[in-house]
Amino acid sequence: MEQFLPVFFVMAMGLALLLYVILDGFDLGVGLLLPQATETEKDIMIASIGPFWDANETWIVLGIGILLIAFPMAQGIILTALYLPVTLMLFGLILRGVAFDFRVKAGDAHKQRWNRAFFLGSLIASMSQGWMLGAYITGLDASLTNTLFAALIALTLPALYVMLGAGWLLIKTEGELFDKAVRWARMALPAMGLALILVSIATPIVSAEIAARWFTLPNAIGLLPIPVSCLVAYFALYRLLVKPEYLRNSNNWVVYALLVLICLMAALGLAYSIYPDIIIGKMDLYEAAAATNSLQFIFWGVAVTLPVILAYSAYVFRVFRGKATNLSYE
Repeated sequence: MEQFLPVFFVMAMGLALLLYVILDGFDLGVGLLLPQATETEKDIMIASIGPFWDANETWIVLGIGILLIAFPMAQGIILTALYLPVTLMLFGLILRGVAFDFRVKAGDAHKQRWNRAFFLGSLIASMSQGWMLGAYITGLDASLTNTLFAALIALTLPALYVMLGAGWLLIKTEGELFDKAVRWARMALPAMGLALILVSIATPIVSAEIAARWFTLPNAIGLLPIPVSCLVAYFALYRLLVKPEYLRNSNNWVVYALLVLICLMAALGLAYSIYPDIIIGKMDLYEAAAATNSLQFIFWGVAVTLPVILAYSAYVFRVFRGKATNLSYE
């Protein structure tokens, strides 16, 4: 149990954070795209995420909760090093929630203000998460180079969320808004590719051990499906967005599915790179884990909570499947 429990909790935490990126990513992406739409389109875009966005944010609560409870040694170091971006992220998420609710009750004279607040909250949260990712994969070292790298990831990671948001709109909308979503995704694709390349390059540079895992035989051959599948998915996205006729009707889910594949492969690559570390080059997950008795106590809570949230999310997506309709609060 001493070996199993830390691995279980780090896998649960990783799964929660991956699902947060995939699911709340399209919420954030829709918020980032809001200023590009007409007033009528904004209502449809908000309606497309309305039933989901609160539940999607549950995943980051679960992920950070597991970090706090299961890995107390690591959370002290991670959250201390990332205090500012975490605070800004929370501010952005709160601003999004306030704006989402207040635009419901705002008259025409004030609605645009809350639309701008929703966009600003989405931008702050997205850039903060980019900074956190950039700082984490460089070992939480606050050198000038690492700080500049974190800033660059903060500028490029929102492109992934824009892509997810546009992919979601391809599923949920039609007509002119569908065509706009294709253009938005096409514009964001190069920046998303840059972010993926930067993260892929930085991870082996920051650690000689990680570089050895990826670039020595036979590991390099066994790991080849991860970068190859990402490249294939990326170029498939390019082809689909240049000639979007295939995406109409029953194929409108393909862009979002390809983005999910890229996120999954990137997460697997990162997990392989850093295991068994939980802070690269500083602390492994066994050193960071709470006492075995404590982990045994919370094991059943996580083991029950995780499938319940999964089942609830699946149910919500099933109930509210189909195209988004005009927004109504009656």
